[in-house]
Amino acid sequence: MNVYGLIGYPLGHSFSKQYFTEKFEKEGIRDCMFESFPIPVIEEFPALLKSCPALKGLSVTIPYKEQVLQYVDEWSDDVKVIGATNSIKVDNGKLTAYNTDVAGFEISFSKLLQPHHKKALVLGTGGASKAVQFVLNKLSIEFLVVTRNKEGKRHFITYNQMNEALLKDFNVIINCTPVGMYPNEYTAPDVPYHLISDSYYLYDLVYKPAETLFLKNGKERGAVVQNGYEMLLLQAEESWRIWNS
Repeated sequence: MNVYGLIGYPLGHSFSKQYFTEKFEKEGIRDCMFESFPIPVIEEFPALLKSCPALKGLSVTIPYKEQVLQYVDEWSDDVKVIGATNSIKVDNGKLTAYNTDVAGFEISFSKLLQPHHKKALVLGTGGASKAVQFVLNKLSIEFLVVTRNKEGKRHFITYNQMNEALLKDFNVIINCTPVGMYPNEYTAPDVPYHLISDSYYLYDLVYKPAETLFLKNGKERGAVVQNGYEMLLLQAEESWRIWNS
């Protein structure tokens, strides 16, 4: 039996186990199983590997997309640039890190992108944010990262710097934080929504609920909106391809 799984903590919000279990049933894949591995600290990762010798692949979610890299043998070119992984191939004890968030986000995000969407604000600084920044660089879209704590980083701004003058130029806003995710769906990133209009594009990596308060606020003001569900499907299928290549 080949085992695949997901590491993160907590894992109540994840769709991966359900997605892959249904995939195996639907496609008649009988020698595979997918498990959730909620590890409270990344230091438990080596013990997990030892306890599961049949492991062939792992998805990685919050908060370990960066922390897990210390245990990986090889990094893909994307991971070397991004510094974060969401997919690990296990092959005879060798761990190789990939970032399938890149392909998932780029394909999903680009579908609704319009010619006047030239500058973006990226909310959050974690592993998913780094994959998004990688794609924006690839698409030649100028961006600023918005964070609660600037930490002296040159290309970062704080939420209270999102003023009218800034938003006149930056009409793409991408939420890479868990704010608004179930069960806290009545929360939203601290964005001046009254300044948003129909020229804006709001993308939320959160997929549950399907319409977050962040997206609802943008939609009410005529913005183009997209959630992270298609991105999740795309990155999952790309991970499956990698694990079995």
